[in-house]
Amino acid sequence: MNVTLRQLRVFESVARHLSYTRAAEELHLSQPAVSMQIRQLEDNLGLPLFERVGKKVYITEAGQEMYHYSRGVEQQLSEAETVLENLKGLRQGRLVLAVASTANYFVPRLFAEFNKKYEAVSLSLDVTNREGLLAHLEANDTDMIIMGLPPGEMVLESEAFLDNPLVVIAPPHHPLVKKRHIPMESLQQEPFIMREQGSGTRISMERVFEDEGIQLKTGMEMSSNEAIKQAVQAGLGLGVLSIHTLEVELMLKRLVVLDVVDFPIMRHWYIVHRHGKRFSAIAQAFKEFVLTESKTLLKVPSTSHAA
Repeated sequence: MNVTLRQLRVFESVARHLSYTRAAEELHLSQPAVSMQIRQLEDNLGLPLFERVGKKVYITEAGQEMYHYSRGVEQQLSEAETVLENLKGLRQGRLVLAVASTANYFVPRLFAEFNKKYEAVSLSLDVTNREGLLAHLEANDTDMIIMGLPPGEMVLESEAFLDNPLVVIAPPHHPLVKKRHIPMESLQQEPFIMREQGSGTRISMERVFEDEGIQLKTGMEMSSNEAIKQAVQAGLGLGVLSIHTLEVELMLKRLVVLDVVDFPIMRHWYIVHRHGKRFSAIAQAFKEFVLTESKTLLKVPSTSHAA
């Protein structure tokens, strides 16, 4: 069997996405180049790996078997790269991180401080939602993940390193701004701008309100913290967000934290990775840096509700 690593990497990407177009985008190749690599691989193997039905791409039985082995080869190459990077020590290296969209408000600052110590280190950073983070953990294709509550259904290692308070926000002109010790029941009639289904922030807020038997009105659903902040500023409803996303808006008094009973909801940020993962020297150094230095370097914004 005469198979090249290039063919395997192209095949693995097409099999994972079930799309020649998305594989081409991921690998920075043209779609004809991807098609040619797959065709050459199929010719070498003497079996079809994919089939098209209309506009959809399906993987064949032979393709599923090849996908299993290609992932193993890719993982072994990654481990070999890790071992070689360890031999280089901490002089240079590359970090591959995926972080929750909310964590992106502070992760660049963390890396900037880390980069002062290790100037030759480069960073590949994917900012995504919870669904994307779970996909990274399943694929084991990053050094580590920075997220809220880790999933319980995977065998993982996780360590908390920073508080992550969730607060109720309103525009400065909202009638509730001047009230203190607002009972949660008073929020039932208020429309809420919510994160998308599956968001860690949404899961936490819904759990707290459900425990109190309170049903919230969903005014709008948005997939980014910035969109929620803009909607709340415009008076379209209230929101629940991490205090880490609000530093600028609170300083400029564009938003106000409401004094709601049982808020803030105290969550934490975690470093998460697959159990038994082998780190490069630089990845291990970054993990230790985050666990030991983050509380000193990152000031959690005040949850004060003063208007």
